[in-house]
Amino acid sequence: MSLDMKASKEGEPALRHVELDVLIPKLMREKARERCADKVEAFSHCCKESGFLMVVKCQEQNAALKECLSTHYKDPGFQEECKQQYVKEKEEFQKTGIPAKNRKQKLPTSM
Repeated sequence: MSLDMKASKEGEPALRHVELDVLIPKLMREKARERCADKVEAFSHCCKESGFLMVVKCQEQNAALKECLSTHYKDPGFQEECKQQYVKEKEEFQKTGIPAKNRKQKLPTSM
């Protein structure tokens, strides 16, 4: 999953090595798993049902899951979408000091 996304466009912030090689690929994996939720569920169900024999019995589900995930990982449009989401979340964090996962939580209305 090699990302060639350094500040290629004018006006875009330069991204650090750790962002390109760790943080953005992590976001890509999370989003790809969401988009392949049916394949993830099928593979998980098969593994639970098969126990130790999952290596043999779940090859078909595993192959389908790998194919689905690989399709997303190799898609330049998906890579760019994840990069833009990361940059947006980073800019928002720099403004507010609140991480994205905490911003999405509902604030209590009464104390």
